[in-house]
Amino acid sequence: MSPPIVVSRHISAPPSAVYSYLTESTRWARWQGIDASIEPRPGGEFVMTMPDGATARGEFVELVPDRRVVFTWGWVDHPSVPPGSSTVEVQIVEEVGGSLVTLTHRDLPDDEISVHASGWNHYLPRLAAVAEGREVPLDAVPPDQGD
Repeated sequence: MSPPIVVSRHISAPPSAVYSYLTESTRWARWQGIDASIEPRPGGEFVMTMPDGATARGEFVELVPDRRVVFTWGWVDHPSVPPGSSTVEVQIVEEVGGSLVTLTHRDLPDDEISVHASGWNHYLPRLAAVAEGREVPLDAVPPDQGD
């Protein structure tokens, strides 16, 4: 396996706002995908559908309110990254003027690093925007991830 993907961003919103966009289905779907079904408890299901119909699925491993969310990740019908085969950890640290959010995605095969890194670099700014109270356009697959 490759080294993890690590993406960080300052978000001008309190940790509680950021956390809500990681643990509430309707809020998640505002920044990533077109639909989400989230059961925010250890062992709870995580399902998110992208605009192209691809579905990510996993389960929550750990939730520390306003500080940390860990869940497994993978794609339905994807041979190299099946559901639950990788792990996403989101750390939220309160700082002056908001929160520092660091997303770490582990356990991806080498040939999946680039596309997932591109995806998280596209989606973390969208998470920032909605947590800061700004509107974002409906989700679309990032240009380098389409067919």
